[in-house]
Amino acid sequence: MPSSSTVPMTDHQHNDEEITPERLAQLAASYAADKKAIDLQVIDLRGVSSYTDFFVICSGNTDRQTKAIHDAIHEGLKKDHGQLPRRVEGVGESRWILMDYFDVVVHVFVPEVREFYRLEQLWGDVPRLDVDLLEVPQR
Repeated sequence: MPSSSTVPMTDHQHNDEEITPERLAQLAASYAADKKAIDLQVIDLRGVSSYTDFFVICSGNTDRQTKAIHDAIHEGLKKDHGQLPRRVEGVGESRWILMDYFDVVVHVFVPEVREFYRLEQLWGDVPRLDVDLLEVPQR
């Protein structure tokens, strides 16, 4: 999909709305922040990746916290915005959870796994979105 594409809403209550990949990344990061995710980064891959526009990368201190972050993102995007991931991997072990929303891929790690794979370093020269400006969704 071209980077200027929008992701259509899938929930019938939101069928007239569209959400951009950038907004989807911001929302996912906001839900993660609400669960006290640490070292939260949103990496802008538009123009450098053919399979996604944004990575949202964060950590939880424990596998229990990574699961809680996953749950918050999944439920928030589903209930509030009608968005469901194409696939989710890693929830059982909860050491690296990957949530694929097509134009946005969310990675939730425990710190030692994140340090081992170092995804941010692979994309060191691409822009980041300012996560300090994110709005935490009201529930």
